[in-house]
Amino acid sequence: MGRAAAWGSRLLLVVVVVVVLCGTAAAGGPGTAPLLCNVSLDSPAEERWLPVLRHFEPAFLRAAVARVIDETVPKWVHEVIQPIAAELESFMPQPFAGEILGLCKALGISLGDGVLLNFAYESTAFCTSIVAQDEKGNIYHGRNLDYDFVDILSKITIDVQFIKSGQIAYQGTTFLGYVGLWTGQSPHKFTVSGDERAGGSWWENAIAAFLNRNYPVSWLVRDTLSRAEDFQSAVLRLAGIPIIAEVYYIVGGVSPKEGMVITRNRRGPADLWPLDPLSGAWFRVETNYDHWTTPPPFDDRRTPAMKALNATGQQNINFDTLFQVFILNSVIEMVQYLKHSKSNS
Repeated sequence: MGRAAAWGSRLLLVVVVVVVLCGTAAAGGPGTAPLLCNVSLDSPAEERWLPVLRHFEPAFLRAAVARVIDETVPKWVHEVIQPIAAELESFMPQPFAGEILGLCKALGISLGDGVLLNFAYESTAFCTSIVAQDEKGNIYHGRNLDYDFVDILSKITIDVQFIKSGQIAYQGTTFLGYVGLWTGQSPHKFTVSGDERAGGSWWENAIAAFLNRNYPVSWLVRDTLSRAEDFQSAVLRLAGIPIIAEVYYIVGGVSPKEGMVITRNRRGPADLWPLDPLSGAWFRVETNYDHWTTPPPFDDRRTPAMKALNATGQQNINFDTLFQVFILNSVIEMVQYLKHSKSNS
């Protein structure tokens, strides 16, 4: 899928999803906001998503699962996973195993399909993430999210507040049925977004790594939001814990200079790229390419974003101006993609 998909079949969430400002967190964007749901971490894992499911038509969700798997997952993977689905539960850490099992039971789908659905979303995300610091030391963290299956995912995108002992422990934006998070925030502590990084034959390596009990990349985001107490501990977890696929983790904190792009290999960090505002590096832009390499001309979202940020200036960066950078970046991405598609037709 990925860049080969037609533009009209992709979901582009043009939204500054996460902002950290003076120790508080907020999310926003234009148009109709996703459904806001509460998931109680005090409930058993198999039951905690059931209240959310009541907002959706089960037949539509089953059809959505089937289509995503059929169009994304290679047939050989489906054939390998289904016979050993029952054994897969023992390889998955909690609470993810219990949550997927509960969702599958409620929807009437197999555990194998539930696992494959979560794997499928892991392999199709194209994004731009930006972390920036204004002149007062406030940190802003934003991202857009470009996915396949616009007609499906636009209908099941949800904002989730994970509740523990009556308080919001952390929150994020995801798709119903997908228990990981690519975007999240731990209030008054830190924010995280994830951007896909190409790294070999994804399915073969991911399954092998999964059987070695490595984390899916979005599960590590959620686990970090649950466990890390501050920006520094979040960076350590996101940089060091083995994962099933290469990725870029972008992290924002609540104090000056707390911004970082972590380029990940499966076993550990390939590179750490922090904010350095004293040297003029008051923002970092991460798309889906290593920052020390030159992106391909048909997908250079990095250069326009950097030009827009420099034109805005550190003295003028705020929620609204950062959002405008993402709008411009998304329009340029669409134009580049259409030009590339036309030249290859």
